[in-house]
Amino acid sequence: MLVVLLLIAGVVFAVATGLGPLGDAVRELTLPLKHEDIIRQQARDKDLDASLIAGVIYEESRFRDQTSHAGARGLMQITPATARFIARDSGGTAFTHEDLATPQINIAYGSYYLRYLLRRYDGNETLAVAAYNAGETNVNRWVARAGGADDFDKTRDIPFKETRDYVGNVLQRREEYRDHYSRELGL
Repeated sequence: MLVVLLLIAGVVFAVATGLGPLGDAVRELTLPLKHEDIIRQQARDKDLDASLIAGVIYEESRFRDQTSHAGARGLMQITPATARFIARDSGGTAFTHEDLATPQINIAYGSYYLRYLLRRYDGNETLAVAAYNAGETNVNRWVARAGGADDFDKTRDIPFKETRDYVGNVLQRREEYRDHYSRELGL
């Protein structure tokens, strides 16, 4: 009986702490990471935190290629309009919507857009992540209503619950990816 209790305690400990093969398996289900080589490359190329890219991908798609009801595509859920903007802004060439299903292209485009938003909002990750979800027009209006970026509070000044939750979730996942996958992400 003592052996069974110790075994159960060991399993519970492994699951709770993420240690050992069982903990790794649970982590893969609850906090998946795929395409880390592409994420590392894009983080280097675009001077981004790889764990932030992973956090956005997790929140957007849980690392599954999918198309949203709004037509956003791929791991980082890029809309055709955003992809056209990125292609023009980056000096790229024409793309097809199907290209966004390719992890390399999708992560490159999503990382480019994330870098663009961070520049646009002077490095303010909260505003950049909010704009990734709700668009620049909404974020600009919220910042103006708040009296400026320095007075902006995500809890008080983001009127959309979905965007408030999105920002909090992306930033939380970034910390989790940093804690659990620092080696894989080159941190």
